[in-house]
Amino acid sequence: MVNRKEIAVVLLIALLLCGTWLLVSRVGTAQSDAQTKFVEDAVREAALTCYAVEGAYPEELNYLRENYGLAYDASRYFVTYDAFASNLLPEIYVTEVEADES
Repeated sequence: MVNRKEIAVVLLIALLLCGTWLLVSRVGTAQSDAQTKFVEDAVREAALTCYAVEGAYPEELNYLRENYGLAYDASRYFVTYDAFASNLLPEIYVTEVEADES
């Protein structure tokens, strides 16, 4: 017959495993959010540099890639760059593309 000590040990191990899993998943989410923010900041910095050099924000994101060295993993991040006027900072949104797990 199983005694209370053995049940307590099994429950404690299960609780520790669950806690570890939750901690690891939160760290992964925080790291992913930080990387997405890094890409957004890089796009914004390239646009600001372009404005400082040329006096206008570019109409297309590709212009920043070709002329200002902007680089990011396009298979991992989807960047929305909405330039509506050459003298206003474009709206920049970055979302991480979900990996297709096959």
